[in-house]
Amino acid sequence: MQLARLLRRSFFNRDPRAVGPALLGKIVVRRQGRKIRAGRIVEVEAYLGADDLAAHAAAGRTERNAVLFGPPGHAYVYFIYGVHYCLNISCMPKGEAGCVLIRALEPVAGMEEMATARGLISLNLDSARDLRKLTSGPGRLCEALEITRLRDNGKDMVSPESDLQVLDDGFHPAKVLVTRRIGISKSAAMPLRYVIAGNEFVSGKTAI
Repeated sequence: MQLARLLRRSFFNRDPRAVGPALLGKIVVRRQGRKIRAGRIVEVEAYLGADDLAAHAAAGRTERNAVLFGPPGHAYVYFIYGVHYCLNISCMPKGEAGCVLIRALEPVAGMEEMATARGLISLNLDSARDLRKLTSGPGRLCEALEITRLRDNGKDMVSPESDLQVLDDGFHPAKVLVTRRIGISKSAAMPLRYVIAGNEFVSGKTAI
Protein backbone atom coordinates (compact mmCIF):
# COMPACT_ATOMS: atom_id res chain seq x y z
CA MET A 1 0.00 0.00 0.00
CA GLN A 2 2.88 2.39 0.72
CA LEU A 3 4.00 2.25 -2.92
CA ALA A 4 0.49 2.59 -4.36
CA ARG A 5 -0.26 5.71 -6.37
CA LEU A 6 -3.47 7.41 -7.43
CA LEU A 7 -4.70 6.59 -10.88
CA ARG A 8 -4.67 9.48 -13.32
CA ARG A 9 -7.91 10.94 -14.62
CA SER A 10 -6.82 9.95 -18.12
CA PHE A 11 -7.11 6.30 -17.05
CA PHE A 12 -10.90 6.74 -16.90
CA ASN A 13 -11.16 9.10 -19.87
CA ARG A 14 -11.93 6.27 -22.31
CA ASP A 15 -14.43 3.57 -23.18
CA PRO A 16 -15.66 1.54 -20.16
CA ARG A 17 -14.84 -1.62 -22.14
CA ALA A 18 -11.20 -0.60 -21.94
CA VAL A 19 -11.34 0.69 -18.38
CA GLY A 20 -13.10 -2.40 -16.98
CA PRO A 21 -10.41 -5.03 -17.48
CA ALA A 22 -7.68 -2.48 -16.75
CA LEU A 23 -9.24 -1.80 -13.32
CA LEU A 24 -8.80 -5.40 -12.21
CA GLY A 25 -6.05 -5.52 -9.60
CA LYS A 26 -6.35 -1.84 -8.68
CA ILE A 27 -7.24 -0.90 -5.09
CA VAL A 28 -10.27 0.98 -3.75
CA VAL A 29 -9.41 2.83 -0.54
CA ARG A 30 -11.60 4.45 2.09
CA ARG A 31 -9.64 6.82 4.33
CA GLN A 32 -10.85 7.88 7.75
CA GLY A 33 -8.22 9.90 9.54
CA ARG A 34 -5.11 7.74 9.78
CA LYS A 35 -7.09 4.55 9.27
CA ILE A 36 -7.77 2.97 5.91
CA ARG A 37 -10.00 0.24 4.57
CA ALA A 38 -8.92 -1.13 1.22
CA GLY A 39 -9.72 -3.90 -1.24
CA ARG A 40 -8.26 -5.08 -4.53
CA ILE A 41 -10.71 -5.00 -7.44
CA VAL A 42 -11.37 -8.55 -8.67
CA GLU A 43 -14.66 -8.18 -10.56
CA VAL A 44 -16.26 -5.33 -12.50
CA GLU A 45 -18.93 -4.68 -15.13
CA ALA A 46 -18.88 -2.03 -17.85
CA TYR A 47 -21.95 0.09 -18.57
CA LEU A 48 -22.24 2.20 -21.69
CA GLY A 49 -24.58 4.93 -22.96
CA ALA A 50 -27.69 5.04 -25.12
CA ASP A 51 -27.03 1.69 -26.80
CA ASP A 52 -26.84 -0.15 -23.47
CA LEU A 53 -30.38 -0.59 -22.14
CA ALA A 54 -29.06 -1.83 -18.79
CA ALA A 55 -27.18 1.44 -18.23
CA HIS A 56 -28.64 4.26 -16.16
CA ALA A 57 -27.55 6.63 -18.93
CA ALA A 58 -29.64 4.90 -21.60
CA ALA A 59 -32.55 7.33 -21.24
CA GLY A 60 -30.34 10.41 -21.34
CA ARG A 61 -28.96 12.77 -18.73
CA THR A 62 -31.00 13.44 -15.59
CA GLU A 63 -30.28 15.01 -12.24
CA ARG A 64 -29.93 11.52 -10.76
CA ASN A 65 -27.41 10.16 -13.28
CA ALA A 66 -25.48 13.35 -14.08
CA VAL A 67 -22.21 11.93 -12.72
CA LEU A 68 -22.20 9.38 -15.56
CA PHE A 69 -21.76 12.18 -18.09
CA GLY A 70 -18.45 13.31 -16.68
CA PRO A 71 -15.90 14.32 -15.83
CA PRO A 72 -14.29 10.87 -15.59
CA GLY A 73 -12.95 9.35 -12.37
CA HIS A 74 -15.89 10.23 -10.13
CA ALA A 75 -18.02 7.97 -7.96
CA TYR A 76 -21.56 7.27 -9.13
CA VAL A 77 -23.46 5.68 -6.25
CA TYR A 78 -27.03 4.43 -6.44
CA PHE A 79 -29.42 2.54 -4.18
CA ILE A 80 -30.82 -0.72 -5.57
CA TYR A 81 -33.78 -2.90 -4.60
CA GLY A 82 -34.26 -0.69 -1.55
CA VAL A 83 -31.53 -2.74 0.10
CA HIS A 84 -27.97 -1.71 -0.76
CA TYR A 85 -25.71 0.77 -2.55
CA CYS A 86 -23.56 0.14 -5.62
CA LEU A 87 -20.30 1.91 -6.49
CA ASN A 88 -19.50 2.87 -10.08
CA ILE A 89 -16.70 5.04 -11.46
CA SER A 90 -17.46 7.40 -14.35
CA CYS A 91 -15.62 6.95 -17.65
CA MET A 92 -15.44 8.73 -21.04
CA PRO A 93 -14.80 12.43 -21.79
CA LYS A 94 -17.09 14.95 -20.13
CA GLY A 95 -20.46 14.99 -21.86
CA GLU A 96 -20.35 11.31 -22.86
CA ALA A 97 -21.83 8.64 -20.60
CA GLY A 98 -20.15 5.51 -19.29
CA CYS A 99 -19.06 3.84 -16.08
CA VAL A 100 -17.66 0.72 -14.50
CA LEU A 101 -19.50 -1.01 -11.65
CA ILE A 102 -17.24 -2.40 -8.92
CA ARG A 103 -18.69 -5.83 -8.15
CA ALA A 104 -16.16 -7.42 -5.78
CA LEU A 105 -13.00 -6.65 -3.84
CA GLU A 106 -10.36 -8.79 -2.17
CA PRO A 107 -9.78 -7.20 1.27
CA VAL A 108 -6.22 -5.97 1.82
CA ALA A 109 -6.46 -3.56 4.78
CA GLY A 110 -8.86 -2.62 7.56
CA MET A 111 -10.68 -5.94 7.70
CA GLU A 112 -11.73 -5.49 11.33
CA GLU A 113 -13.31 -2.14 10.48
CA MET A 114 -15.03 -3.70 7.48
CA ALA A 115 -16.45 -6.48 9.63
CA THR A 116 -17.74 -3.95 12.14
CA ALA A 117 -19.36 -1.88 9.39
CA ARG A 118 -21.10 -5.02 8.11
CA GLY A 119 -22.13 -6.14 11.59
CA LEU A 120 -20.00 -9.30 11.34
CA ILE A 121 -18.28 -9.03 14.71
CA SER A 122 -17.58 -12.78 15.06
CA LEU A 123 -15.98 -13.10 11.61
CA ASN A 124 -12.83 -15.24 11.42
CA LEU A 125 -10.38 -12.91 9.66
CA ASP A 126 -7.95 -15.80 9.07
CA SER A 127 -10.50 -17.65 6.96
CA ALA A 128 -10.77 -16.79 3.26
CA ARG A 129 -14.29 -18.21 3.32
CA ASP A 130 -15.26 -15.73 6.02
CA LEU A 131 -13.41 -12.84 4.39
CA ARG A 132 -15.59 -13.31 1.31
CA LYS A 133 -18.48 -12.03 3.38
CA LEU A 134 -16.84 -8.60 3.64
CA THR A 135 -16.55 -7.39 0.05
CA SER A 136 -17.65 -10.14 -2.35
CA GLY A 137 -20.57 -8.43 -4.07
CA PRO A 138 -21.42 -4.77 -4.84
CA GLY A 139 -23.70 -4.31 -1.84
CA ARG A 140 -21.30 -5.95 0.59
CA LEU A 141 -18.31 -3.86 -0.47
CA CYS A 142 -20.28 -0.63 -0.18
CA GLU A 143 -21.40 -1.56 3.31
CA ALA A 144 -17.86 -2.59 4.31
CA LEU A 145 -16.44 0.75 3.10
CA GLU A 146 -19.51 2.71 4.31
CA ILE A 147 -20.21 4.01 0.82
CA THR A 148 -23.56 5.77 0.44
CA ARG A 149 -25.09 8.03 -2.17
CA LEU A 150 -25.39 10.95 0.25
CA ARG A 151 -21.78 10.67 1.38
CA ASP A 152 -20.01 9.67 -1.84
CA ASN A 153 -21.99 10.31 -5.03
CA GLY A 154 -19.94 12.60 -7.26
CA LYS A 155 -16.77 12.21 -5.19
CA ASP A 156 -13.53 12.57 -7.14
CA MET A 157 -11.76 9.22 -6.78
CA VAL A 158 -8.50 10.43 -8.34
CA SER A 159 -8.08 13.46 -6.06
CA PRO A 160 -5.40 13.34 -3.34
CA GLU A 161 -7.89 15.15 -1.08
CA SER A 162 -10.63 12.55 -1.41
CA ASP A 163 -11.43 10.01 1.31
CA LEU A 164 -12.53 7.52 -1.40
CA GLN A 165 -9.82 6.75 -3.96
CA VAL A 166 -8.65 4.19 -6.48
CA LEU A 167 -4.93 3.33 -6.45
CA ASP A 168 -2.42 1.30 -8.43
CA ASP A 169 0.23 -0.73 -6.58
CA GLY A 170 1.60 -2.41 -9.71
CA PHE A 171 -0.37 -5.65 -9.43
CA HIS A 172 -1.36 -7.30 -12.72
CA PRO A 173 -3.77 -10.29 -12.94
CA ALA A 174 -2.34 -13.42 -14.51
CA LYS A 175 -5.59 -14.04 -16.41
CA VAL A 176 -8.78 -12.06 -17.00
CA LEU A 177 -12.07 -13.68 -17.98
CA VAL A 178 -14.90 -11.94 -19.82
CA THR A 179 -18.54 -12.99 -19.31
CA ARG A 180 -22.04 -11.67 -19.61
CA ARG A 181 -23.14 -9.27 -16.90
CA ILE A 182 -25.22 -10.79 -14.11
CA GLY A 183 -28.35 -9.73 -12.26
CA ILE A 184 -29.82 -7.77 -15.18
CA SER A 185 -32.48 -8.47 -17.82
CA LYS A 186 -31.87 -5.75 -20.44
CA SER A 187 -28.84 -6.02 -22.74
CA ALA A 188 -27.99 -9.15 -20.76
CA ALA A 189 -26.07 -10.84 -23.57
CA MET A 190 -23.38 -8.17 -23.80
CA PRO A 191 -19.98 -9.56 -22.67
CA LEU A 192 -19.13 -6.72 -20.30
CA ARG A 193 -18.25 -8.46 -17.04
CA TYR A 194 -14.54 -8.82 -16.25
CA VAL A 195 -13.07 -10.95 -13.46
CA ILE A 196 -9.68 -12.10 -12.24
CA ALA A 197 -9.65 -15.79 -13.12
CA GLY A 198 -9.50 -18.11 -10.12
CA ASN A 199 -9.89 -15.38 -7.51
CA GLU A 200 -11.94 -16.63 -4.56
CA PHE A 201 -13.43 -13.20 -3.83
CA VAL A 202 -15.35 -12.95 -7.12
CA SER A 203 -19.06 -12.63 -6.32
CA GLY A 204 -21.32 -15.67 -6.55
CA LYS A 205 -21.25 -19.10 -4.93
CA THR A 206 -17.81 -19.98 -6.30
CA ALA A 207 -14.86 -18.21 -7.86
CA ILE A 208 -14.55 -18.40 -11.64
